[in-house]
Amino acid sequence: MKLFEKVEKKFIEIFNEAPLLVRSPGRVNLIGEHTDYNFGFVLPAAINKAIYFAISPRNDEKCDIYSLNMKDNFQFQIHELARSKKAWTNYLMGVVDQLNQEGFKIKGFNCVFGGDIPIGAGLSSSAALEAGLAYALNNLFNLGINKLELVKLAQKAENEFVGVQCGIMDQYINIFGQTNKVLRIDCRSLEYKYFPFNYKNISIVLFDSKISHSLASSEYNKRRKECREGVEIIRKEHSHVKSLRDVPIELLTEYKNKLNHEIYKRCKYVVEENSRLLNACDALMKNDLKTFGTLMSKTHQGLSEDYEVSCKELDYLVELTNNISSVYGSRMMGGGFGGCTINLVESNSVESLSDEILGKYRKKFKQGAKAYITTISSGTSIISKSEKG
Repeated sequence: MKLFEKVEKKFIEIFNEAPLLVRSPGRVNLIGEHTDYNFGFVLPAAINKAIYFAISPRNDEKCDIYSLNMKDNFQFQIHELARSKKAWTNYLMGVVDQLNQEGFKIKGFNCVFGGDIPIGAGLSSSAALEAGLAYALNNLFNLGINKLELVKLAQKAENEFVGVQCGIMDQYINIFGQTNKVLRIDCRSLEYKYFPFNYKNISIVLFDSKISHSLASSEYNKRRKECREGVEIIRKEHSHVKSLRDVPIELLTEYKNKLNHEIYKRCKYVVEENSRLLNACDALMKNDLKTFGTLMSKTHQGLSEDYEVSCKELDYLVELTNNISSVYGSRMMGGGFGGCTINLVESNSVESLSDEILGKYRKKFKQGAKAYITTISSGTSIISKSEKG
């Protein structure tokens, strides 16, 4: 039985009615890390791991929600929202809260959801919850909210109700993702452009270090501050510079001796990463996956040496792929100090490569990593009758 069928079956079992079914995917970011809050570019893709919602409207203001994965239920009233100790519920209530704030009239709803996006692996299960429910409610109550406004609403749900100051990338790719395409998002203008990524013989493999260092949140905030400091110093003589997006490498080089060494390195990484991403898009237009993969690997080098957000576990997972011809590119993905590496691997080598890397990792660190194999898929959508068939 497919996962969405399990969700639908549980919904009918609990509520005894036919639901609307919605699929909401996780995501990977192929290149463009720590560029979002510097108003640069990112290049994510939706993936085949997803959360599935079965949902129907009620005639009152009660919301009755069941999590298939957690085997847990939660109820709340549309206009009586308060943060819960059950973390998963806050992502959903945050969406309802935003709809209330924007003046949309909705009633209560019944909902069962479940998915196969690994929690804590950096594949953005939180955005899948938020954007998926926003999309479902938009359709369920005919609210007429356009796709970009859905993205912004889902992001604000996480920023304001959950209390996590995430960027817009995760919700954006969740709604706008397309099969066999990556999405270049301009984090300043919010304009976007699709690029082809249709390689039948290539798998996107994630090696999850199963490490989460306590440095992550404090160092993340420190990097944001260091980037702002670099911008402010350059801006004193170049008033047009509003962010590192406005700084070409030639200009940054002029400031090498005027900036603190660490601040210079942080700025250098971000400026070079934006350039790498644009070159990576050009490579995809030329069907040049080798160059694309090389740029990914250079990103890891920059994240490790200049931005200093990697760790020995992530560095080792990347190092293990060096000089393996079936691996086109490898880098850490996400905020850093743990989480996953993302790797472009020839499909017929995935099993043997995974066995080798996971074995060596366990031997070195005395703990297991995990491999996830993903493909690029479409963004959030209603599961049609033909898909059910």
